[in-house]
Amino acid sequence: MAMNRGISGAGLHRSRGGGSRFPLAILIVFALLVPLVFFVGRGLRVTVVADRDDVSIGTSKQNVDWRERLALQHVKSIFTKEVIHAVTASTSDMGPLSLDIFKKNNLSASWKVFGAKTSVVDTSEPNQVAADVKKETPKEKKDHSSDDRAQFVGKPADLARRQLREKRREKRASELVQKDDETTVKLENAAIERSKSVDSAVLGKYSLWRKENENENSDSTVRLMRDQMIMARVYLSIAKMKNTVDLYQQLQVRLKESQRALGEATADSDLHQSAPERIKAMGQVLSKAREQLYDCKLVTGKLRAMLQSADEQVRLLKKQSTFLSQLAAKTIPNAIHCLSMRLTIEYYLLPPEKRRFPRSENLENTKLHHYALFSDNVLAASVVVNSTVMNAKDSSKHVFHVVTDKLNFGAMNMWFLLNPPGKATIHVENVDEFKWLNSSYCPVLRQLESAAMKEYYFKAAHPTTLSSGASNLKYRNPKYLSMLNHLRFYLPQVYPKLDKILFLDDDIVVQKDLTGLWSVNLRGKVNGAVETCGESFHRFDKYLNFTNPHIARNFDPNACGWAYGMNVFDLKEWKKRDITGIYHKWQNMNEDRVLWKLGTLPPGLITFYGLTHPLEKSWHVLGLGYNPSVDRAEIENAAVIHYNGNMKPWLELGMTRYRSYWTKYIKFDHPYVRSCNLSE
Repeated sequence: MAMNRGISGAGLHRSRGGGSRFPLAILIVFALLVPLVFFVGRGLRVTVVADRDDVSIGTSKQNVDWRERLALQHVKSIFTKEVIHAVTASTSDMGPLSLDIFKKNNLSASWKVFGAKTSVVDTSEPNQVAADVKKETPKEKKDHSSDDRAQFVGKPADLARRQLREKRREKRASELVQKDDETTVKLENAAIERSKSVDSAVLGKYSLWRKENENENSDSTVRLMRDQMIMARVYLSIAKMKNTVDLYQQLQVRLKESQRALGEATADSDLHQSAPERIKAMGQVLSKAREQLYDCKLVTGKLRAMLQSADEQVRLLKKQSTFLSQLAAKTIPNAIHCLSMRLTIEYYLLPPEKRRFPRSENLENTKLHHYALFSDNVLAASVVVNSTVMNAKDSSKHVFHVVTDKLNFGAMNMWFLLNPPGKATIHVENVDEFKWLNSSYCPVLRQLESAAMKEYYFKAAHPTTLSSGASNLKYRNPKYLSMLNHLRFYLPQVYPKLDKILFLDDDIVVQKDLTGLWSVNLRGKVNGAVETCGESFHRFDKYLNFTNPHIARNFDPNACGWAYGMNVFDLKEWKKRDITGIYHKWQNMNEDRVLWKLGTLPPGLITFYGLTHPLEKSWHVLGLGYNPSVDRAEIENAAVIHYNGNMKPWLELGMTRYRSYWTKYIKFDHPYVRSCNLSE
């Protein structure tokens, strides 16, 4: 029994001894795993967190480094490198070796957590947290959540280098962001500047919503046929040069067929129904020609020659167009000629006592407003008079002095006898009855009778107008041969009893009352006119030959030009300064047309140089006979609009957009007007 008890006791003691050794082994393993969890599991990085006032509550950096080295020595002596790498690779906060997981799931009552971040464990007291964690607000926790991620740092030097690299990356990133912002601002400013320079009117022409842009290939068949015909002509020339007779004949036949099918069509809808067949046949022949005749240099040379020929043809057509427009400007339409002839016949059928106008006593009354109108166009003169009277506040104060030639004298009288201008006074004279206006007194008449001038105008062997150019053709207009055009330089001689007169051309329309012009102070000048010069045009150097010493010595090339058509003349000042004598002097010097070409504006600029008072531009708006872009507001606001240029409103080539201002003063219901087929 004793032995049994002894054995049993010995066994019992052995069991107890074994039991005491087992907890010791557990403690050793746990002691090794704690550093592994707290140091290796966190990437061997210990972070010391400061509170809001940046006061450190952990141990010193030397103690931390000492613990790290001690932990690493224990770990390296037990585990292999592969195990250590596997453990250190797990750096996620939510991983199995995360301190956060340990803190949340296995936290004992002896641990105290003041914030979200882990503090350093103080080994001097095993059951107490050695460093407090700064308590953060929810916003701060969100902003710094990325700091909770563990990063592996082998040595403090590596940590310093990593922090330096982070700073450099942040600095570089901020620089790039700043540069990007600056570039964006520059691009935006450049885009704004480009948008300012874009003309919205031009953009409108290319709007995708316009009908002509609905189909990119509109009239593509017409263009295809024209292209085929061009290439056919090229290969036709090459085939003839290379003596390829069969292909030459085929191309010639197909070219004629395409020409007949195309005709004068400008749109696909105008093409003949056989056009598709002609295109197909021509395509086959061109394909054959390309295989046999194509040579890059030859084709290029032929196309270049065709282009040069087309350019020459365009230039010739432009000259012809200019010639025809100048010719049309010289002519009087058949309807107006018909009206003049009918009125002339009726006038000479009248008894002499019925040919007189009423109120002839007003013709020399200086208290009234006098107008001078020199014209051989009955219809144009009627528009000037009618528009002036209809827009006058008191028509009885207006007196019209009309001068025409012998051919139109009867017609002009008859028209105003049949259509008296209300209460206004009118008088018609014949320029051929001015006996004082002869070649011995007037230099222009003497020059027009000279052999040189007759040769310039009338000689049959004179070079064609096309070869001599349109600029010379302009000055061969018959109006420069008529004294009606030069009579404006003899106003005091024509109207010796008047003190002031308003000169009107026959291609103007009056839209407002002109009474205010008689109260304009000319400040001692002779001529009141609207200036026409801009920045660099309509100045003296455009009208006068400044290579001539007489012109260069006496006039300023940059002096501003002015317009004839509506001019206020002070006849008292005219006589005092002998304006007609000045005109005669310069006209005699220009007998060979070396100072200026023919016309009345250049001698007018010379004669009234320094003697012209500028009027407000709204009194007289010009350009309706040549400029299609005159501002509509300027036209509506103008007292007088002027159809200066070749496109007169009574001609077919007149611009339709301006014609209504002129036609509204014509009596289209008049029997003579209807009988001559005059219509709007």
